[in-house]
Amino acid sequence: MKVIDAHFHVWRQADLPWLSGPMQPRIFGPYEPIRRDYLMAEYQEDIAGTGVEKSVYVQANWPVEQAEAEVAWLTDVAAETGWPHGVVGYADMGVDDVRPMLDRLARYKLMRGVRQQFHWHENPLYRFAQHPDLCLDTTIQRNIRHLADYGWSFDLQVFARQMSGACELADACPDITFVLQHAGMLEDLSDEGRSVWRAGLAELAARPNVVAKLSGFGTFIHRNDPAHIAWLIAQTVELFGAERCLWGSNFPIEKLWTNYPGLLDAHVSGAGGLSETQKHSIFYGTASRIYRI
Repeated sequence: MKVIDAHFHVWRQADLPWLSGPMQPRIFGPYEPIRRDYLMAEYQEDIAGTGVEKSVYVQANWPVEQAEAEVAWLTDVAAETGWPHGVVGYADMGVDDVRPMLDRLARYKLMRGVRQQFHWHENPLYRFAQHPDLCLDTTIQRNIRHLADYGWSFDLQVFARQMSGACELADACPDITFVLQHAGMLEDLSDEGRSVWRAGLAELAARPNVVAKLSGFGTFIHRNDPAHIAWLIAQTVELFGAERCLWGSNFPIEKLWTNYPGLLDAHVSGAGGLSETQKHSIFYGTASRIYRI
């Protein structure tokens, strides 16, 4: 089966404060094994024999002032290795006018979209954004609308209780494709938590300009759990349809608890009840269309 990995990272430790500086609590738990360089050669070793033919790099939280340098480095890596095939970079949508930054990023032919993480949680360990309502900020909405001029998507990262605001953002930016990260980051596995997540996911699925990325499912449980993965895939595909779902490895984060073949096998198995056409969409077709690779 042909596969596109629509969410992975490579990095040099020295470029990332959270990897090179003092240890910082992270939602994926202790991360000493990945506090090091993870370069394209190792990623290619990890994916060897899995059927992965293309990949999309997603920004890895370099310092804000080095956002262009991150994309420039990935461009050099691609010129040397042929990977990745697309890049989702960073731009601060909270500035008065993001277009000068987008113009700089547009010089790099691999650019396909932007991610700025909006996820906020009552639990400080899970909190990234400064407040929970960035999706409602009119400046952010205006700047995200500018992505249409570049043909770029926006990788949207929110928790379940932020999804109503995310719906307003999607409605305010009808010409932008939003790629919901990690299928909405289910972190509360109680019956109530699952219900809130599914209700928010259904609201987002009603927006035709939102697609869901099936990735990061080990983030909060810190293991590769095939039953958990199968449940999340089934719920998400039921709401979005396979043609609006795409798969990503979230490597090397998931390397903390599994290997690449095991991770991919768990997702393929989790989608085992779907048709071949549906599986092709999830593992190849949707990512190829959305990220134009």
